[in-house]
Amino acid sequence: MAGRPSFPMPPPDQFRYDSVDIDPASGGVTLRYSTSEHTFVERFTFGADGNWDHPAVRAAVRLLFLLAGVSYYKTTAAPVIDLGELPSTAEERAFITRYYVEGLGEFAYRNGLDLRAVRVVGPDAAPGSAKTDYDPAPGTPLIPFGGGIDSIVTVAALAADHPEAALFVVHPPGDRFAAIEDAAAVTRLPIFHVTRAIDPLVRRSDQLGFLNGHVPVTAIVTAAAVVAAALEGRDAVVLSNEWSASVPTLVMDGVAINHQWSKGDDFEQQFQRLVEGTVGTRLSVFSYLRPRTELWVAEQFAGRSEYHHVFRSCNRAFHQDPARRLDDWCGTCDKCCFIDLVLSPYVARTELEAIFGGTEPLENPVNAARFGALLGLGDDQRPFECVGDVDECRAALLLAAERADRKDGRQLQRLHDEVARASMAQPDANALLAPRGLHHIPERYAPADLLVRAR
Repeated sequence: MAGRPSFPMPPPDQFRYDSVDIDPASGGVTLRYSTSEHTFVERFTFGADGNWDHPAVRAAVRLLFLLAGVSYYKTTAAPVIDLGELPSTAEERAFITRYYVEGLGEFAYRNGLDLRAVRVVGPDAAPGSAKTDYDPAPGTPLIPFGGGIDSIVTVAALAADHPEAALFVVHPPGDRFAAIEDAAAVTRLPIFHVTRAIDPLVRRSDQLGFLNGHVPVTAIVTAAAVVAAALEGRDAVVLSNEWSASVPTLVMDGVAINHQWSKGDDFEQQFQRLVEGTVGTRLSVFSYLRPRTELWVAEQFAGRSEYHHVFRSCNRAFHQDPARRLDDWCGTCDKCCFIDLVLSPYVARTELEAIFGGTEPLENPVNAARFGALLGLGDDQRPFECVGDVDECRAALLLAAERADRKDGRQLQRLHDEVARASMAQPDANALLAPRGLHHIPERYAPADLLVRAR
C-alpha cells in the first residue's frame, strides 16, 4: 500500500473519519481518523482468502470503519463527529450517535463529560445503495471466542450440530493470547485469526494529553467478525453475551451507565438491523446466550471439565504488554472473584482451588470488599467489569453455602449471613436458571427450549 496520506486537520470541535482502504493481496484493512492535532491509523489483517471485491465484504468493512473510530474519538471527545466523505443514511447516523453516547457511557462518567449533545454529520447515502446479494452457506456459524465460560458454553452447544462452525479470534500483530489459544485448542474447531494494530499514539495518552477510558471493544470485535464471516460466506456471527449484560452498571441522575453496553441487547438489536440493511438480510448477528443468566452459564460450564484448567477470564491475562501479562489467574480482581463465585455452587471446592492456583478468591480475605460490591453489600457500587448482576451473585452465594464442601468456608459463610440479613428480597435460583426475556436467535440455531420465545 502507499504511505500514510495526509488530510487537512478538522476544526478543534470535530473528530473526523478520513478514509478506509482495502489491500486484497494481504487481506489488510487500513482505517484513518483525525482530530485537530493528530491523525490515527488502525490496521486489521484478515488474510488474502475470500472475495474482497464482493459488495457484502465491502459493506462489512464500512461497518468496521464506522465502529472502530471510537478508540480515537475518545482522545478529545469532540462535540461533532464528521463522517467525512463516507455517505450514510439518517438511520446509520442515529445508530452511530447512540453508539458513541451509550458505548462511551463509562468513559464519560469517569471523565466528568456529558456526550448526549454529540452530533454525527456527513453526506447522505443514495437510496438503495447499500443492498447486496449476499448468499451464505447455511449452518456455518462464526463464533467470536475469548476463552471464558460464556464463549465455551456457546461453542459446546453449537459445534456438535454444526460441523462447519469456526472460531473467531482477534489479537495484536505477532502476539497471541495464551488464555484464548489454550481453550480454543480444546474445541478442535478451525480458527479465523485476525490481527488488530491500534495506532501507537493512543498508548501515549498521558504524554499527549488525551482523555482516556473504557471503549466498547466488543462492538469492534463484532464488526470485525462480520467482515470475516462475509469473506468466508458464513450465515451467522454467534456471540456469547448473556442476559445480565443488558443490566446497567449504575444509574446516575436518571442516566443508565453500562460497562457492557456493547454486549447488551440494545446494541445487538441495533447492530443486527444495520447489518441487514448493508451486508444483507441472510447474515445473522446474535447472542446465543441472550436469554440465559450467568448462573445458567456457570451450571453448563461445570459439566465441561475438559476446559476447567485451560480457561481464563482474568483481565490480566490479556494485557497488551506481554511483559505485564499473567500466565494464570491473579485471584484478586473483580473478574476472578466473580468467576469463582458463580462457579462455586456447581464445581467442587478442591477443583476451584486447583483452578486458582491453590487459593480461591472466595477464601482470600483481601477480596472481602470486592465480594461485598458484587453482592450489593454496603455502599460500594457494582464494579465496572463484565460481571453478573447482584441477584445472580447472591443466588450463587446462597447455593454455594449449601454445599457440604463449603461448610467450613469462613469468608463464604460470613458473606452468606450478611446476604441473609439484607433487607432486599432474596433471589430465586430456579427462576434464574430459566430463560429470561426475549431473544433474537434464528430458528435454525435456537435450542428447543427457546423456539417458542423467539421474536
